Amino acid sequence: MTQRRRSGECAVYVAAIFALAACGDAPKADPENAAQVAQGLRVYTANCASCHGVKLEGQPNWRDRLATGRLPAPPHDPSGHTWHHSDALLFSMTKNGMEPHAPPNYNSDMPAFGDRLSDADIWAVLAYIKSTWPEETREAQAAVMREEARARK
Repeated sequence: MTQRRRSGECAVYVAAIFALAACGDAPKADPENAAQVAQGLRVYTANCASCHGVKLEGQPNWRDRLATGRLPAPPHDPSGHTWHHSDALLFSMTKNGMEPHAPPNYNSDMPAFGDRLSDADIWAVLAYIKSTWPEETREAQAAVMREEARARK
């Protein structure tokens, strides 16, 4: 990947983060909330597991582009990059799909779920995913969110 393309992708992600921040504080995905996690497991199983795996393992060779140029679904376990993103960005990617967050001409099989899932369902899925992470992964994601909050100030 060229430096120019990488810089362009970073600019798109930064713009998306600031746009999300302007929307105000959204409810958090709480991996300690048993009811929210249980709801998230049900929603994840019905809507996400077919691509991202029953055990959040993602599709095989998820870092390698397919013949179509698209990437397979990544894992949501600690081996993937989900924890590299804030709750707000993950929520928006799930609700709105990848197009608002990806560089121009980026193609993804990730659909927007905003017309199928309620906001509460999306937050519950994120709570479920986070509930499966070990403490060090949760802390690493919390650090990402703290850094994002500092950048907004």
